[in-house]
Amino acid sequence: MTKTTTRRTVLAAGASLLALPAVSWGQAAAPADKVTVAGWSKAITEVMPLLVEEDKGFYKAHGIDLAYVPGAGGGDAIRNILSGQADVAFTDPGSFFAALDKGEKLRAIYDIYPQNVFNVVALKKSGITRPADLKGKKIGVYSLSSGTRQNLLVLLHQAGLAESDVTIVVTGVLNFAPLLQGQVDATAATDTGLAIGRRRGIGEVDVMEVGRYLNVSSDLFVVREDVFRQQQPVLKRFLKAYRDSAAWMIAKPEEAAQLAAKRAIDGTDPALNLEIVKLRNAASVSDLTRQKGLGAMDLVSLQKAADAYRQLGLIGRPIKVAEVTSQDLLPGRAQP
Repeated sequence: MTKTTTRRTVLAAGASLLALPAVSWGQAAAPADKVTVAGWSKAITEVMPLLVEEDKGFYKAHGIDLAYVPGAGGGDAIRNILSGQADVAFTDPGSFFAALDKGEKLRAIYDIYPQNVFNVVALKKSGITRPADLKGKKIGVYSLSSGTRQNLLVLLHQAGLAESDVTIVVTGVLNFAPLLQGQVDATAATDTGLAIGRRRGIGEVDVMEVGRYLNVSSDLFVVREDVFRQQQPVLKRFLKAYRDSAAWMIAKPEEAAQLAAKRAIDGTDPALNLEIVKLRNAASVSDLTRQKGLGAMDLVSLQKAADAYRQLGLIGRPIKVAEVTSQDLLPGRAQP
C-alpha cells in the first residue's frame, strides 16, 4: 500500500467518525436518570406502559432508568413519594386531594386516565340497581386508601347517603369472590376489575357507573412540589417516555396483550389481557387529549371533583386545582 493510499484511508476513516451525530456520543456517555414510579397496584396488565421497558426501551431512549414500586391503592402511591421511596405517584384524584388537605405539597403533572373507570357492581338477584339501594348494605372496596372507596362515596352522595349508611369491607383487588360468596352485597371496582370478574363467571350483574355522575380523571401522575421544582428536565423526559409507551399500547394492543403474558402478574389469559388493554386505551383518551395530546388535564373537571370531595366531607378545606397542577412538562400534542 502506498503512502498516498494510506493517507486517503486515514482521512476517510476520520471523515466517517466526524460524520457520526454528536448526540450519539453524548447519549453513550451520559448515565440514565433513575425515576421510580409508585403504583396503586402490583405489576398488573393495566399498567403495561410501565412494565415493558425491557422489551421496548421507551424510557431508556429518553435517558430514564425506570423502576416500579407496587402498592395497594392510590394512598399507598402518595405515601411512597412522601417517604422518598419513589419519585412519581400513579394515584387517583381522591388520594391526591386527601394528601393536599393534610397540608402536603404536591403537584399533578399528567392525566393518565381522563375517563372515570370506577363502578359498583351487584349480582342481579340482589335487587341492587341504583345508589339508593346500597343503604344498609355491605360493600367491598380494594382498600380504604383506594379510588374504589372514594368513588363509592361519590355514588352514595348521589342518593343522599353517607359512608355511615353502609358497611365498607376491604376485599382486595380481586374482590368478586367475596361478592359471589355472599360476604358483601355489592363491590366497588374498576372497568378492568369487572372484566376479570365476568371472565371468571360472576354471572348476571347490575353495574352502577360512577362516571355517569362525576366523569373525572381516574388516575394522575403526582410528584412532591420540591421534586417538581428541582427535577423538571428529568420529569419532562419521563413523561415523554410514558406518553410514547401509552401511544404504543394504543396503536398495538395485541402486542401489549402478548407482552402482558410475560410481564404482568395477572397476564395468564391472552384474551383477557387484550380486553384489559383495550379498556385502558379507551380510558387514556378524551376530547381534550385528542386536541392537546395524551396527558392533558381537564382542570374544570378536576375542580368539580375537588369541590365534590369537600361536599362529601372527604376533605375539609377548599382546593384550587389550578394551583396544584402543571401542564408545563407535558410532551405535546403528537399521538396516534
